[in-house]
Amino acid sequence: MREANRIVSETLTMLKESVEPGITTWELDKSAEELCLKRQAKPAFKGYRGFPGSLCVSVNEEVVHGIPSRKTKLKDGDIISIDFGVEFRGFFGDSAITVPVGKIDAEVAKLLKVTEEALGKGIGQVIAGNCVGDISRAIQSHVEEHGLSIVRQFVGHGIGSALHEPPEIPNFYQGERTPRLLPGMVLAIEPMVNMGSHKVKVLKDGWTVITSDKQPSAHFEHSVAVTENGPAVLSRRES
Repeated sequence: MREANRIVSETLTMLKESVEPGITTWELDKSAEELCLKRQAKPAFKGYRGFPGSLCVSVNEEVVHGIPSRKTKLKDGDIISIDFGVEFRGFFGDSAITVPVGKIDAEVAKLLKVTEEALGKGIGQVIAGNCVGDISRAIQSHVEEHGLSIVRQFVGHGIGSALHEPPEIPNFYQGERTPRLLPGMVLAIEPMVNMGSHKVKVLKDGWTVITSDKQPSAHFEHSVAVTENGPAVLSRRES
């Protein structure tokens, strides 16, 4: 799983450097798939429940599961969430980043900063003996302290020999008992944070999720192992 996530992090680092005004989301998808195959890994999302791309690419008010397209050309001031997973020797890696395109609005920059910070707060609770709810509470608290909202319809998940495994990792605290964290578990923690309402809807393509009020949304994700010595971020990037 370390190797699978190393491939994911290498790919996301490459894509982050490729994001610029004028590039299409289809071109980003093609680059990701080429690097993945070069590393003898398989794109985890392509064909998953019929999803057509190797990347989930979500622009501006798109929250998650955006489909790569030759028609979607990035422009200055956009933000793009890039979610990527691979299968390598029977195990999976999964991570996501949100990247500014050129110069972005200060409030949108705050959205990205707070979302990434919230992921860090959640990772800080990945301690053997803690519960899933400790992760959820830490993420929600940080986001709401800054006047932003947490998406509730989509959550993080366990990951291992399947892309999605128990337990679910909500980014909001529901006040009920949740699974305890044990060494050896690997969790894909992924806050999705909206500038406006937490409400979202799915477009007619059956995949793309957008904010119901068309306000921008950000998404960051890491695959994190529970160890005796605290969290091990398997998908950590160099930059």
